[in-house]
Amino acid sequence: MGCAGSTPAKGDGNVKKIRKPKPWKHPQPITKSQLVQMREEFWDTAPHYGGRKEIWDALRAAAEADLTLAQAIVDSAGVIVQNADLTICYDERGIYLLCLIKYIQVLGGWKIKQKI
Repeated sequence: MGCAGSTPAKGDGNVKKIRKPKPWKHPQPITKSQLVQMREEFWDTAPHYGGRKEIWDALRAAAEADLTLAQAIVDSAGVIVQNADLTICYDERGIYLLCLIKYIQVLGGWKIKQKI
């Protein structure tokens, strides 16, 4: 049952295949160490904005893994993927909005436009 305009889900329904994010470019030149520092600051503070630490740990592991492993991590952690590039995710209860910003995924095997 559902809304009059809803359609049945195809396949697994809730499982969204993740993909590489579009290349990200900082507005100003940055060094690799600055990028690493930005990422560390994000991961250190992210759980304080909501969501369970285990989910954040899973998202970090997924962001730093190749696509196949990343998919397995988010699936096993019960992460609900809104955007296939992992920029918007929810925990399994659907309560907390977890947003990964683009520079988080840069060093995890995914490329950046700007040379670092």
